[in-house]
Amino acid sequence: MAPISFARGAPSPACLDPELLSDCARVALERDGKTILSYGTGGGYGPLREVLARRHDVDPARIFLTTGGLQGFVFYSAVQLARRPGRVLVEGPTYDRPLKLLRWQGVDVVALPMDEEGLVPDALEAELEKGGEISFLYTIPTFQNPSGRTLGERRRLRITELSRAHDLDVLEDDPYGLVRYEGSAPPRLHALEGGERVTFTSSFSKTVAPGLRVGWFVVPEALVPAFDERAVSTYISPPLLTQAIVHELFERNGFRPNLDRIRGILGAQRDAMLAALHDELVGRATWNRPRGGYFLWVDFGKSVDAGDLLARATEAGVTFVRGADFFPAGSGGTSSARLAFSYEPPERIAEGVRILARLL
Repeated sequence: MAPISFARGAPSPACLDPELLSDCARVALERDGKTILSYGTGGGYGPLREVLARRHDVDPARIFLTTGGLQGFVFYSAVQLARRPGRVLVEGPTYDRPLKLLRWQGVDVVALPMDEEGLVPDALEAELEKGGEISFLYTIPTFQNPSGRTLGERRRLRITELSRAHDLDVLEDDPYGLVRYEGSAPPRLHALEGGERVTFTSSFSKTVAPGLRVGWFVVPEALVPAFDERAVSTYISPPLLTQAIVHELFERNGFRPNLDRIRGILGAQRDAMLAALHDELVGRATWNRPRGGYFLWVDFGKSVDAGDLLARATEAGVTFVRGADFFPAGSGGTSSARLAFSYEPPERIAEGVRILARLL
């Protein structure tokens, strides 16, 4: 039997609808095949850019479709570090892939503390008041990867105020915001600030299918030329076919029903993990209750080394990602872990938690 994966930040295979997307591909090719099978502009498929521009209330020229969200991070960080060299501020913990990309570029990365309500604004202000050059703040304010935490509305307002007061550029990464199981959505930083200093990014990997590799950025007007040059110089033209598939999903009003179906599947998996943790680990570990997204954050207590637990769990057939991987140079999270509930079905989630409990 395959290992039970709490490590994969990927949707359950049940979330994917090949029949729906193959029909979208057929219609897109029949309608606009000569366009989407040719080279296009660096910003991506025009009709989808227009759809997203209406959703964000911006000019379509400010929308850049990217090969997944991480490709866009490569573009943004390169452009931003060139125009404004300096240290990069992140949440501690934060998504591990940007940490690797920044480390490869030799960037000084500063992790700011979080609590259960997300990034602590006072810590951000204290770092800004130290002086020295800061390139940008990278934040995942809604259903954060890896913690599953969501930044409260008052804190969002405070962070946008700090960005104005200190001329701080912000990259708001929001791939999970629409994958909500309960509660109402807080306003985006991009909307609160007005989009002059905050660049917004998201992806259809979590709401349609990761294999399409379609992400998007909403960039400030000042960054449009540099972003466009970076995109064209990197891949000449992005893959227009997959972008046209997503556009057709919107055209037939299929995006929302598909999203609702995904929410139902993943919400049940989240509930299964919360129930299993309650049954097996009450009094032995602590964890949060995310209202959406893919992940929750578990702390096993100071006496537990998550790296050692991971080694033993892997032998027993369960994988997860240790918390230290989400801090610069492993500077925190030694007793913590990210558990992804997005991939496995409820019965395997329950079995995986039972195995972890036995190992503890």
